[in-house]
Amino acid sequence: MSEKRIRVIDLETAGNGANDVCEIGWQDVILRDGRWMLSEQRGARFVNPGRPISPETMAIHHILDAHVKDAPYWKDLAPEILRPDEEIVALAAHRAAFEQRYCTPRLTGGLPWICTWKCALRVWPDLPRFSNQMLRYQRMPEGLVHEIGLPAHRAMPDAYVTAHHLRDQLNAASLEELLAWSAEPGLLPRVPAGPDRGKSWERLSSEALTAYLQDRDADIRFSARTELARRDERQEREDLEPAQRQLR
Repeated sequence: MSEKRIRVIDLETAGNGANDVCEIGWQDVILRDGRWMLSEQRGARFVNPGRPISPETMAIHHILDAHVKDAPYWKDLAPEILRPDEEIVALAAHRAAFEQRYCTPRLTGGLPWICTWKCALRVWPDLPRFSNQMLRYQRMPEGLVHEIGLPAHRAMPDAYVTAHHLRDQLNAASLEELLAWSAEPGLLPRVPAGPDRGKSWERLSSEALTAYLQDRDADIRFSARTELARRDERQEREDLEPAQRQLR
């Protein structure tokens, strides 16, 4: 029986265009003997974006035009990495919405995605920050080789770090839960900005929560709506309890 495998993806880009990928990195996480773990399958490939790399993005990842000028184009390279010969049950990335802009269903074969950022909000809600690198140093994942995860903001090292978060999330919750959480907006544990910044949603009044339903940020709207729904469910249970006691 083949191993269950998830491929963690990280992209570096030349800009914001639809084909502006200039590097892809990957690290596989596999299920073996009932536990998820990192496999030896990881790597990185340069990609020719077909245009000069912008100074703004070059300053982040330090990939030069000379590095990518002889590399294959994204549409030619992507399928062999996103749909390898080994069976992949899902793709994953930290803040996966970014990778999904470039890894379209046509290139992935319609594989589902796990967003390790959204899952971190659920699995480790008490942590103060949830960026890939902050999770790395807040959590110090077991087995993470410091040097393999460097330099930051390069595709393979970032995928390697993300894979350790994914492994631990999969060993704390089910694959089905991670996929379901990733399909929804992020459930923020605290208000991220404004006069209520840093407060947990349960500390807010219902009026304040209702106001947040009009926020432009989908994660804020979803988090406020979830807390209001939790309160409605709790009230329904409390309303039922006296009647249930009388029937005994």
